[in-house]
Amino acid sequence: MVDIGTLSLIVLLGMFALLAIGMPLGFASAFLAVVTLSLKFPPDLLWGDFGRGPLSVLGQAVYRQMTNYVLISVPLFIFMAAMLERSGIARDMYSSLNVWMSRMRGGIAIATSIMAVIMAAMSGIIGGEVVLLGLIALPQMLRLGYDRNLAIGTICASGSLGTMIPPSIVLIFYGLVTETSIKALFTASFLPGFMLASFFILYILIRTRANTSLAPLPDPIPGEPEGSEKGLMFLGFISRFAMWVSGVLFLRAVFFTMTGDNTIRENEDPITLGMVADIPWIVGAFVIFALIVFVVVGRERTQRGWKMGKGLIAPIVVIGVVLGSIYGGITGITEAAGMGVIAVFAIGIIRREMTFDIVWDSLIRTLKSTGTIIWVTIGAAALAAAYTLVGGPTYVANMIIGAELPTMGIILMMMLVFLIMGMFMDWVGIVLLIMPVFLPIVVRLPVEEIGLFGSIEARYIPIWFGVVFCMNMQVSFLSPPFGPAAFYLKSVAPPEISLTDIFRGFLPFICLQLLALSTLLIWPNIITMFL
Repeated sequence: MVDIGTLSLIVLLGMFALLAIGMPLGFASAFLAVVTLSLKFPPDLLWGDFGRGPLSVLGQAVYRQMTNYVLISVPLFIFMAAMLERSGIARDMYSSLNVWMSRMRGGIAIATSIMAVIMAAMSGIIGGEVVLLGLIALPQMLRLGYDRNLAIGTICASGSLGTMIPPSIVLIFYGLVTETSIKALFTASFLPGFMLASFFILYILIRTRANTSLAPLPDPIPGEPEGSEKGLMFLGFISRFAMWVSGVLFLRAVFFTMTGDNTIRENEDPITLGMVADIPWIVGAFVIFALIVFVVVGRERTQRGWKMGKGLIAPIVVIGVVLGSIYGGITGITEAAGMGVIAVFAIGIIRREMTFDIVWDSLIRTLKSTGTIIWVTIGAAALAAAYTLVGGPTYVANMIIGAELPTMGIILMMMLVFLIMGMFMDWVGIVLLIMPVFLPIVVRLPVEEIGLFGSIEARYIPIWFGVVFCMNMQVSFLSPPFGPAAFYLKSVAPPEISLTDIFRGFLPFICLQLLALSTLLIWPNIITMFL
C-alpha cells in the first residue's frame, strides 16, 4: 500500500502527464481513479468481491451525478445557445446596438461587450459566444480600423462572461457538487458579473479616448439621427417597450385576481407584481410611459426609434422567460432552461427563421458538447470519489491548515491553485476534483478574517466561494497556454491573426479580471447585496 502523500503526488503528476500526451480529461481522470484504488487497497479486497468493494464507490459517485435532475438543464442551455447562434436573433441584436452606439468613440467594442452580456444572460454558454462574436463583431471592428489587440481582447474577454452571469453552467455544476442553492448562486453572481462587464466597458472608454487611433469613428450615414435626437428616439423605444410590459403585467394581475390565485395566505409569499395592490402601480406606470411616448417624444420619433432598436426585443424576451421564471418562483432551473428553448424556438418560428436544418444542426452540436461534458463529469466524479475514499481531502486539509498561514493566506493559496489548474484543465474537472477538498477547509476558517472590508455571514461562505471560483475560471478562459477562448476565436478569425496575436490581446483584460477577483476577496459581502 502507498501512503497518502505519495499517492497524492502520483495523482497530480499523472494528471499533468496524461493531459500532456493528449489523453482527454474524462478518460485520464477515470484511469487515475482506478490507479488510486489499486495502489491503496490489496487486490483481493479491490477485485475479490466485485460490485461490493471500493470500486463500487466509483459507480455510486457517477450514478449520483448522472441522476441529478438539475443536470438536465445543461444540454437544454447548450441547445438554446446553439439555436441562438444559428438564427438571426443575435445578428439583429448586434445591428440594433450598433445603431445606438456607432457614433461613440469605441462604440462598436462597447456594443460587442453589451451583446456578450445579453448573450450570457440568455444561455450561459462560453464557447458559442466567442465564436458568434468572432463571426459578427471582429470583421466589422477590423474593417473600421480598430486596434487588433483591442478587438481581440474585447471579443474573448466579453465572450467569457457566461461563466459569471446567470444562468451560468459553471455555477450550476458548482451547486450540484457542493449541494449549494443554485438560485442563491445566480443571485449572488449578478453584481460581480456586471461589475466585471463594467470594468471592460470603462477600460474601452478610457483607452479609446486616451488614444483615438485605437477606435476610429465610422463615416456618418446621411440622414442618421445624432445627439439629442437619437437620445429621444431611444427614450421612445424604451418607453414603448415598457408600455407592452406594463400591459402584460396588468393582464397577468387581473387573471390572478379573477382566479383567486393572488389571495394572501399564511406561509406563502405574495405573487410578484401579481397582487391586487399592484394593479394601481402597474396602471400608473403604463400611463407614465404612454405620456412619454405620445407627449414627450412623439409618435413619429418613437416609431423611428422602435425600428432602430427592435432587434433587442427578442433577446430581452428570452432573458425575461429564463430568469423571470426562476426568480418569479414559477419554475426551477431545469424547467426554466426548457422554457428558454421553447421561447427561442417560438421566436424563430415567428421570425420565419427556424428551419429543420437549424434545429438538426443545433441538436448535433448539443450532443457533441453535452457528451464532452458528461464524459469529463464521469471521470472526474470517479477520481474525486476514489481520492476521498483513500483519505485525500483530509490529508490536503491537514497539510494546508498545518502550514499555519493566515486565513487570507490560505485563500490566496487556493486562488493560485485555481489559476494554475485553469491553465491546463477544464473547469468541470476542477469543480469535481478540487471543490470537495477546498470548500470544507474554507467553511472551517474564521469568518471574521475573510476579506478586508465589510463582513460576511458564515451561511454565505459556500456561495461566496462559488462566485470567487467562477471569477477564477474567467481568467482561465484567457490564460495561456490552453486558454479555450483563444482557440474558439482562432477557428473563425482571419488567417493573418495568429494565436500569439490573440494571447497578446488578452493581457489587459486578464489584468481587469484579476482586479475583479481581488475586489471579491477584499470586499466579500459584495455577493450578499441581493441575497
